[in-house]
Amino acid sequence: MQELHEAPLAPLTTFRLGGPATRLITAETDAEVIEAVRAADAAGTPLLVIGGGSNLVIGDGGFSGTALRIATRGFELSGTKLELAAGEIWSDAVARTVEAGLAGIECLAGIPGSAGATPIQNVGAYGQEVSSTITEVVAYDREAAETVTVPAADCHFSYRHSRFKQDPDRYVVLRVRFELEDADGLSAPIKYPETARALGVEAGDRVPAAQARETVLKLRAGKGMVLDPEDHDTWSAGSFFTNPILTAQEYETFLTRAHARLGSDVVPPAYPAGEGLTKTSAAWLIDKAGFTKGYGTGPARISTKHTLALTNRGSATTEDLLALAREVVAGVQEAFGVTLVNEPVTVGVSL
Repeated sequence: MQELHEAPLAPLTTFRLGGPATRLITAETDAEVIEAVRAADAAGTPLLVIGGGSNLVIGDGGFSGTALRIATRGFELSGTKLELAAGEIWSDAVARTVEAGLAGIECLAGIPGSAGATPIQNVGAYGQEVSSTITEVVAYDREAAETVTVPAADCHFSYRHSRFKQDPDRYVVLRVRFELEDADGLSAPIKYPETARALGVEAGDRVPAAQARETVLKLRAGKGMVLDPEDHDTWSAGSFFTNPILTAQEYETFLTRAHARLGSDVVPPAYPAGEGLTKTSAAWLIDKAGFTKGYGTGPARISTKHTLALTNRGSATTEDLLALAREVVAGVQEAFGVTLVNEPVTVGVSL
């Protein structure tokens, strides 16, 4: 294991923000991960687990404790069964499954970060979520001090949520297992309307998996959602806010506010989200509340390509970013009565 002291954490995040950690350990095997976790727990030292750093907002004061960077590698494909080590680069793993002619995660192409983060957040985009293909998650259970295998049914997956996110200090993901589909090189049925339009097909149709992946990559790049060190629009955590899920009463209140503000003929985005629940678009709310693409004059601004991404223009601090996020949250609340919730995990800070 590599060990550094007073180690900068900003370079390990896609925001490139945050102060140093008292101690930074890089683990390259599952055994090293478990050893580092057990040592921190035995000493009562706070522990921060870092994978690809694409979903972290670390405070300017850094992290007083042990930061554990998981750099494990492992891609094992047997038929349609896939096992990924937590440290595997997710976008690379997606590309390899498509090259193998398998379907199920091709529309999750270009998502930054590591494989171990995907079940925690139930990562999803363009009509796919990892919960539809994950069969098991192997994790170190800090409470039981043992390695456990959690079947998908016990992961409690929901929209951008799981049991691992619900209890973030208990589990450290080591490996993720998937069951993909052999559809003779075709994708899973295309579900997302924007993807279907870009492909020129109807929802429910299949296309070559490689074509679906390339189309999603183009769509993401157009929104600044594919990492590019030269493009500050990608110095972000992707979508900073989750799409709000509203009860029937909350949705009616929102609709009334939207009509009062924008006119009675306006039809806000609305998608079924379970019995009595409606999901609406955070990007739409942000835009209609007056926070358009490129909003801001400081070093932290809304992306020029997508209103849902808050970005570091190169010299921002975490406090600059949070000030912008708080302004957006307050503006959307005032305009529509809807409270936005941040998607990235905050460390040492909060909205």
